[in-house]
Amino acid sequence: MGAGVTRHTVGDRVLGASVLPYGGFGELALMEEHTTFAAPLELDDAEAASLYVGYQTGWFGLHRRTSLRPGQTLLVHAAAGGIGSAAVQLGEAAGARVIGVVSGPDKADVARRLGADVVVDRREQDFVEVVKAETDGRGADLVYDPVGGETYARSTKCIAVEGSILVVGFAGGTIQSAALKHALVKNYSIVGLHWGPYTQRDPALVQECHDALSALVSKGLVRPLVSERLASSDLAADVQRLADGVTVDRVALQA
Repeated sequence: MGAGVTRHTVGDRVLGASVLPYGGFGELALMEEHTTFAAPLELDDAEAASLYVGYQTGWFGLHRRTSLRPGQTLLVHAAAGGIGSAAVQLGEAAGARVIGVVSGPDKADVARRLGADVVVDRREQDFVEVVKAETDGRGADLVYDPVGGETYARSTKCIAVEGSILVVGFAGGTIQSAALKHALVKNYSIVGLHWGPYTQRDPALVQECHDALSALVSKGLVRPLVSERLASSDLAADVQRLADGVTVDRVALQA
């Protein structure tokens, strides 16, 4: 413990981020107090470690940058991935109807296990048409988009009037250009989310988020799905699998 640390004591089970430029793959990690949080007792180590970035991003996106309400329709892209899977569970916990978009039958199975009400395999179906059919033509109230590019462009075709498209990232490799005239005519919002700076600008809000997530865990509404628990010595190959998009949900490296 460093001098002045008051939130934690030796022996506490915690989760959080290592201090850059040091990585997170070591058996020991240097961490700062404001980015270190109590690990929920209901979760094992791999699940607790998975509660941090993806779920914080989802909570800030759905409850800070936008305001998801019960009964609304939430469209989640990459619903079986590390970021999208958290949004699926958080959307369900908020009382929304969640439509998850994935690529392939294995990822479709994961999205269903996460609780998505409707699952779209984009290789087999057009998510725009599915959303329109599932909402009687009204469209999704909120689109959670960590993919970008053409996925974003297609999402504008099924966003509801006064809906919001939440731009979370560009995992598809292409940064889209927003057609602002279309947003104006259809009355929808394009909202950006960069979660990282909150840890410096408003650590109290990040703690509030963690408390809210922990409460959802204790109620059984949220539980990270860890698809693989690796003890591999070939770390580079494990990370490459993530980059290649062949993994689903969360992968934990355990010493």
